[in-house]
Amino acid sequence: MPSDFSPTGLRVLREVAQSGSFTAAARALGYTQSAISRQVAALEAVAGRALFERRRDGVALTPAGARLLARAVRVLAELDAALRDTAEPDARAGPVRLGAFASAAAGLIPGALASLPRELVVSVREGTTPALTRGLRAGTLDLAVLAQTPPFRPPDAEAPALDLTTLAERELVLGVGARHPFARRRAVEVGELAGQVWVASRSEGPDQLLGVWPGLAERPDVRYVVRDWWAKLQLVAAGLAITTLAPVALGALPDGVRVVAVRGEPQEVRRLVLARVPGPLDGRAAAVADALVSAATA
Repeated sequence: MPSDFSPTGLRVLREVAQSGSFTAAARALGYTQSAISRQVAALEAVAGRALFERRRDGVALTPAGARLLARAVRVLAELDAALRDTAEPDARAGPVRLGAFASAAAGLIPGALASLPRELVVSVREGTTPALTRGLRAGTLDLAVLAQTPPFRPPDAEAPALDLTTLAERELVLGVGARHPFARRRAVEVGELAGQVWVASRSEGPDQLLGVWPGLAERPDVRYVVRDWWAKLQLVAAGLAITTLAPVALGALPDGVRVVAVRGEPQEVRRLVLARVPGPLDGRAAAVADALVSAATA
């Protein structure tokens, strides 16, 4: 039986924590699921307690697991820094690791990154807000652009709370095809959305389907469920369905998609925030954060 935590085990802990499942962690690390299970079992044997709560929809850190993750992030950061110290000088500065949900990745990130010096390297990972939040906690992301819905609660209940900077706060809108009856109108009433065909994508959050107007009086006709944001918009452009649009995406819409406002109560406001773990930012990450703030307010 192992008597201490191994770096491999800590990397597995980090990946399972940020992906939320053994299966996804195995895929990301190139392991089998049984290998992931063995590494977690070894970690729990050393810890003398469960580190993950097993659920039907995946796994979540126990309080002990969360405490270990916080230390694992620091240990792995030191090991990675040691590797960089032995590398060639040009390879020592790793990229600033930025996460964003799909609409922000299309509508905000390109302009922000284009404003930065070419020598400042940034890697981008697309994900849902829950997945990106886990990535921040796991130390695999430095910054993340997240979406928030009213009443704008913190992305998670972990301590310390994530540092959040509001980038924008605007109302949700509709995307419709150019030949749709709504296309020539600036706004429609909520009641007019009854009977529409929707295209949506699945979510890890409380809203199980993203792309359907919240709080419709009747069950929506969700005829298309796709993961890819661009595929969703192509179905809209083809006139097959309508969908909701985050305001951050309006500058990246394909030809054939028209934007329509929705009137009625309650107003569906969406907040765009830049999230990070509390603490000082290094100069490179701070420059990326400043570029995101500038792009969001342009």
